[in-house]
Amino acid sequence: MGSSTKKKKEKKKDFQKAKLKVGKAKAKAANFTDTSFKSKSIVVNQQTLVTDGSDVVEQFKQNLSLAVNAKSDNQRRDALAYITNQLSANPPNDPVGASGVLTKLLPLLSDSSTSVRTQLLKLFRALPPAEVGPNVEKILMYIRGGMTHLSNDIRNDTLNILEWLLGVSGDAVVSCPGGWLKTLNSFSSMLGWNPSVGSAMSSKGWTSASKATLGTKKGPEAQARQIQVLAKFLQTGFRAEAPPPYNPMAYWDNIYRLPESPNPFAYLNLFGTPRDEDSEMYPDRISRQRIFDAKWRPAISAGMEGAKKEGGTVGRAAATLARALSAGLG
Repeated sequence: MGSSTKKKKEKKKDFQKAKLKVGKAKAKAANFTDTSFKSKSIVVNQQTLVTDGSDVVEQFKQNLSLAVNAKSDNQRRDALAYITNQLSANPPNDPVGASGVLTKLLPLLSDSSTSVRTQLLKLFRALPPAEVGPNVEKILMYIRGGMTHLSNDIRNDTLNILEWLLGVSGDAVVSCPGGWLKTLNSFSSMLGWNPSVGSAMSSKGWTSASKATLGTKKGPEAQARQIQVLAKFLQTGFRAEAPPPYNPMAYWDNIYRLPESPNPFAYLNLFGTPRDEDSEMYPDRISRQRIFDAKWRPAISAGMEGAKKEGGTVGRAAATLARALSAGLG
């Protein structure tokens, strides 16, 4: 048999149909892949899409968890956008309350994604101002952490959060425990206006620029923004309170009536732990002026004068700060 005849027979075998045996399934190839789809749900990174419509409350909680735990920046941003839309609806849908939302989402102040931090600010602005007030102390704790973050972008975005908080609950910000001095400490660290290094600030080194302007591409703009928010913070703290309503019996009540509060002489701290000035409450304008004048006025004034000499946006922001100090302490 010649080679050509042998090749013809081999090719003929390739085109012959396989004989099927009755009652038996067709043999499957070794590399067969089953592409049939029988599942009723698709699970994608802790997010489940089911055929039946899920409850709105469960969707809210699911997106709240996804905003914190998702590894993808886009997933976290979209989850925050969903919650923002629910809070902005009429009527708003918030099954966990503002306190629950803040507790869950405040760690995102230091998120590495700019889009996530931007969406977080939009979400906070959708919260009812009346429900934000009781959570001011907790919010400030995360704000102070963001103000001293190594990332310049995170510091700037945190200032936007602080500005929003001053707008919705400014009095609570400056009067809550640690709200006055601890926040001023964070501003001093961010700007480099620290009283403990006052001599270093006045010494002539290789540069006279503030620490806040070094190592960043937008140093002057960032420093100007920080000074502007500091001026707004001081304006809020030095704002005159509304006078209490006139009560002709208040004088005699203070002399003859027993105090109704459970611990009326707590301010004397007779048996308490040693006081921590930074963590104390400064509930009125006079107490805030007193502690600021004693502890921070020289350092901030020195930093402000140095910023004025830089001119430009920094100089204009320093002029705004000077007016705030003059009005508040004058």
